[in-house]
Amino acid sequence: MSIRIATLAATAAALSLGLVACTPADQNQAEANTEAAADNAADAAATAGTQIQEGAAAAGEVIEGGAMKAAQAVESGAGNVADHLEANQAEAAAEGRPGATAPTPQQ
Repeated sequence: MSIRIATLAATAAALSLGLVACTPADQNQAEANTEAAADNAADAAATAGTQIQEGAAAAGEVIEGGAMKAAQAVESGAGNVADHLEANQAEAAAEGRPGATAPTPQQ
């Protein structure tokens, strides 16, 4: 129990010395430093936010470009498949296979 009391007394003495040593000028300087740190943190957060927005916009453009290329590839592939099926249907109709009908000409 005496060790705890001694530790408590030493802690109280250290805190008392710390409070006495902290002058109004020291407190004002600490407040100024705190405000400057807060301003710096706000500036850093704003900069990071801007960079995140710019990065997201750039990523969106890349994704959009990729989606457009994919859509064009699907459209082209579908057109090729349609052309192939139409050619097969025309060939089957020319050979007179049952159920085959000649494709209608496109205008």
